[in-house]
Amino acid sequence: MPDSARPPGLAERWPGLSLYEKFEQIALIILSALIAVIVAAALWSLLREVVVRLVLGAFDPLGHATFQVVFGMIFTVVIALEFKRSLLVAADRSIGILQVRTIVLIALLAILRKFIIIDLATTTPAELAALAGAALALGVVFWLVREQDRREADARAARDETGLRP
Repeated sequence: MPDSARPPGLAERWPGLSLYEKFEQIALIILSALIAVIVAAALWSLLREVVVRLVLGAFDPLGHATFQVVFGMIFTVVIALEFKRSLLVAADRSIGILQVRTIVLIALLAILRKFIIIDLATTTPAELAALAGAALALGVVFWLVREQDRREADARAARDETGLRP
């Protein structure tokens, strides 16, 4: 993308931001740094867990307990990375802090993680039904938001094609 077509970054927008918008941006930067530390710690813990299980010969990728532990840890890292990415995108944009679609995606990932690590021996059918209902509801919301975003993007493209500006 040529420099002239690229939207202005935070450095270019900083002087024109209100005091509260500057506070938001600083908070996003601090949160992003904290999440980076959490991701690094979770990744280190995952690597240590896999290496220890490999060295001790206890790493059975088909074993249910190993699958739960390792993939639960992997999803923890993925969720944290997605959250960090959403903060970085929010810091670079001039619109709202977090987009609904991103929040719903993170919630779906968290529920998926829960399904992976759940102990079916101790989970009641009501808990399982509640998780399934939450996943279904979030899936519907994600689809609806995606469709709304697609319609808005199509409308913007049509306006740009005809030369009309809002």
